[in-house]
Amino acid sequence: MPFKTAQIACAVLLGTIGTTMAQERITISSDWGSVTAELADNAATKALIGMLPLTIPMTDHLRQEKTGTLPSPLPAAPRQRAFKNGTIGLWGPDHFVVYYRDGQVPQPGIVILGEVKGGAAIFDRPGSVTINVARAR
Repeated sequence: MPFKTAQIACAVLLGTIGTTMAQERITISSDWGSVTAELADNAATKALIGMLPLTIPMTDHLRQEKTGTLPSPLPAAPRQRAFKNGTIGLWGPDHFVVYYRDGQVPQPGIVILGEVKGGAAIFDRPGSVTINVARAR
């Protein structure tokens, strides 16, 4: 019996490692610099990947985020209210958001698309910026 339990534990561990290794990443670049983000696993991110590469004009909103409109809506996915520096989200069906500060949004919340590794401080400046979003190599 202990051997069988160990086999099951190994299979679960290997399955988890495989999922982590296959995680999709994107690069968000602009005249201000470039960041890499790991995407969440949901229907919205799968549709986003199918749109890439994208160029999105972004405006500053409430000195906490840059937001821009996608060419078409993404599918619904679970929402949450809290975000942190580096969260990439979807407000409404087609508003792509990069948060550069921590905070919360009102109901119904945002769809979490992913997270910028190391934060999104390069976007913490007033004004608009155009970003390019592509699959990371």
